[in-house]
Amino acid sequence: MTIKHKSTALLAATLLAIGTAVTTSAAAQAASCPSGQFCAWTDADFGGQRTNWSGDDHDWEDPIQDEDSSWANHGISGPGIKDHVQVYENPGLAGFGTVCLAPGQEIASPSGWANDSGDSHTWKMEC
Repeated sequence: MTIKHKSTALLAATLLAIGTAVTTSAAAQAASCPSGQFCAWTDADFGGQRTNWSGDDHDWEDPIQDEDSSWANHGISGPGIKDHVQVYENPGLAGFGTVCLAPGQEIASPSGWANDSGDSHTWKMEC
């Protein structure tokens, strides 16, 4: 193989490796919620402080209360399992629902009034 061909092959391999690394890290960012958990972040695009739960929480505390801007439902699904998550605008599961996530659903950036509105959540059979 000539030096020109070696350089071209090395460049191609390097670009492929860089592209793979960028793709992997972008996918990993959205998947930073543990299996079996519902997660909420203080910033859009799964940024800022993350809080996660495996069960209901009727009264969120700082730093997430009224600061939620992205969400992920990595709950476990199966027959008879509550696997949807409903977020409410007030403590005690009261007021309007801001977002409801199906199993595996992630919302990186809210639309409308859901941003910075969550105060409680519950696991449900459906939305």
